[in-house]
Amino acid sequence: MNGLKDIKHDIQNIAEAMLSVLNIDVTIVDENLERIAGTGTYLNKIGEKVNGYSAFKKCLEEQVLIYIDDAKQNEICKECYNNERCKEFAEVCCPIVLDNHSYGVVGLIAFNEEQSSIIINNAKDLTNFLGRMADLISNKLKAQNKTEELELEKKKLEILLNSMNKAVVSIDIKGNIDKYNLKFKETFNIKDDKLESRNIFELLDFIKNTSEKDFEKYKTGIFSYKKNGRDLKGIYNISKIVVKNKLKGYVIDFIENKEAIKNYNKINKDYKITLDNIISSSDVMAHTKQKALIASKSSSTVLITGESGTGKELFARAIHNHSSRTEHPFVAVNCAAIPDNLLESELFGYEEGAFTGAKKGGKLGKFEIAHKGTIFLDEIGDMSLHLQGKLLRVLQERELDKIGGKSNIFIDVRVVAATNRNLEKMVQNGQFREDLYYRLNVIPISLPSLRDRKEDIPFLIDYMIKEYSQKLDKYVVGIDEEVKKTLVDYSWPGNVRELQNIIEYSINMSSSQILTLDIIPHNIKVKYYDDIQDKEEEIKTLEDLEKEAIEKAINKFKNYKKDKELVANALGISRATLYRKLEKYNLISK
Repeated sequence: MNGLKDIKHDIQNIAEAMLSVLNIDVTIVDENLERIAGTGTYLNKIGEKVNGYSAFKKCLEEQVLIYIDDAKQNEICKECYNNERCKEFAEVCCPIVLDNHSYGVVGLIAFNEEQSSIIINNAKDLTNFLGRMADLISNKLKAQNKTEELELEKKKLEILLNSMNKAVVSIDIKGNIDKYNLKFKETFNIKDDKLESRNIFELLDFIKNTSEKDFEKYKTGIFSYKKNGRDLKGIYNISKIVVKNKLKGYVIDFIENKEAIKNYNKINKDYKITLDNIISSSDVMAHTKQKALIASKSSSTVLITGESGTGKELFARAIHNHSSRTEHPFVAVNCAAIPDNLLESELFGYEEGAFTGAKKGGKLGKFEIAHKGTIFLDEIGDMSLHLQGKLLRVLQERELDKIGGKSNIFIDVRVVAATNRNLEKMVQNGQFREDLYYRLNVIPISLPSLRDRKEDIPFLIDYMIKEYSQKLDKYVVGIDEEVKKTLVDYSWPGNVRELQNIIEYSINMSSSQILTLDIIPHNIKVKYYDDIQDKEEEIKTLEDLEKEAIEKAINKFKNYKKDKELVANALGISRATLYRKLEKYNLISK
């Protein structure tokens, strides 16, 4: 907050104006009782301090107007530190108050009989006048404070705008530029230092001179800018400036596509899944993860197959994050979730005017966003034959043919595809292009179902309990052994995703620290016991039983030198009969 010293030039002018009107000397002190303005006798005392007790100090501290018509007899004057040397005949002093705070005192001082008679004979008018002058000074101070506050806010806003990593400009309702940041000039390579006199519609012709209604309708648009040595494409957003329910203008911000790509990459980097994060202890998963790690070091296309819920996207992300492309985008597209007529523009993008309803400036496709990185095409088996042909060209030529484009775009993208469908069978049925299948299936990775890696289930359960307990703010620390056995023996048609759902449900329903059988979803228990009953009631053929007995004996004696002789003796048959059985059941290699 400012003090009277900050407006002392204005105060001195006020003091001199008062002298010329009243012909009485004026002195003004601040809250520290330092003289900051004066006339006549006090002109040479500016900068000095009023020490000790005085009428000015009482006026300042008590915020009262003081009128003295006889300095020799007045009680206040008798206590004044300068009483013996005082040459004043009379005085009037008034506090300068702003927001209940005393900032100083303005006083009229008579040093002769003539000036004294003016004060005495015009006491009422002078006190009113002095009060008005004190108000004038406090208003000057208030205006100065307001001006500095506005300057401070303006400076803060300027620094804030220039710190933003996107171009911003404000305009009035006619499009005339009010304010802008440095990024705006840099983005569009504008050298003009007097942009405030320019019109946004002339400066950036991709923003049409539209009405308020149109601005309300089109809050976001795509722009294409080819001027001043720039070739840009991106998005702009329009926000209204409304003051007291009246539209005063708009703020427009611009985001280049390259910035959008950086932001896309930054968001996805937060999801830094690696192969070590994929929980497993089984041999089959160890082999699968090792194959995925080898695949990550290559630039060849990977085809991940497996049932729904086995973690195909997790493996795709892990392959990307172990590769040399990890600092570039990972872009995931679910081919089954997007209608075929939209999937083409989603993948490959389009140019402005490519079709009716196409956005101004065109659209960036997912392949362009994934440049230098990885694109994950999930549910690739659901892609139409038409798009399969376009995808094949991208894989073969590394060129992108945008919808409505006049020339092809070179892209460097590693493709990881995934499906839960049998692509070989689809090829035989003419539902999937054979050439694309071989182009995708360069490095095949088959993910095992959860029922084929049951030894991983206890580890997955422990991890999920910790994860969902924290997420749901529930104190659950373990699982009953009977429940664990039920979950291990269950057939898991939904694989890991189904297991996640069951653990999350059970923790939500649990009222104890241990998950018990009574809170496990009913359909899981029913299916589990049905499976057991089916197994108990199953009747096997004699050949199946014979084959199982031979396999059991082979596994038992496989590490012995005379294993075949031991197997034959255990089964109660001759070696010749054993070899004949081995050939019959295709067990000869064992």
